[in-house]
Amino acid sequence: MAEHRTMQRDALLDAARSLLTEGGTEALTFPALAERTGLARSSVYEYFRSRAAVVEELCSVDFPVWAAEVEAAMEAADGAAAKIEAYVRSQLTLVGDRRHRAVVAISAGELDAGAREKIRAAHGGLVAMVVEALGDLGHEEPRLTAMLLQGVVDAAVRRIELGAAEVPERIVDAAVAMALRGVQSPATTSAPDPESTPEPAPAPTPEPAPVSDSATSPLVEQL
Repeated sequence: MAEHRTMQRDALLDAARSLLTEGGTEALTFPALAERTGLARSSVYEYFRSRAAVVEELCSVDFPVWAAEVEAAMEAADGAAAKIEAYVRSQLTLVGDRRHRAVVAISAGELDAGAREKIRAAHGGLVAMVVEALGDLGHEEPRLTAMLLQGVVDAAVRRIELGAAEVPERIVDAAVAMALRGVQSPATTSAPDPESTPEPAPAPTPEPAPVSDSATSPLVEQL
């Protein structure tokens, strides 16, 4: 009996992933879940009391798996810059995975406190690794930089999901290149040494304007 309930619950979660991928959180309804799984609507309520409960369960199941894959890629990378590349590239290579697409759809929707807490818990270790890598690169505000870095990832995800003219691999490579340029060590982007910068050529001295018969400027004339 317990095994049967586990299978039914897993089937509901799998149906929820499909609905989220196809139509976002608005598509995730109990009638749709019942239709996808062949269950009566009342039976769906035996497993989840509300749509928010379904989303919260997906957050607790899928977000840790997704975060663990990204963390593993970062841990295997050698050096701070390589970890940042792994952070960006691994997220974008997961875009085609249905679990990842459901995660993206969940993140884009309105979430209750329980779901948000599950996401924060799953992201905790990942964020810490990104912040540490950015700190190693010399960033004074690594958390702010991490937020901006994720913005690059999110934009690339949307571009891939829109089915843009570029092939996904090109979008991934462009996002990685942009991210690495953006997070390179601040010391390498500091102002150039004044001694190595040639002095600008002196500007030519303008010829004095001829004095007109009226010494009053047009501005004064309007006063």
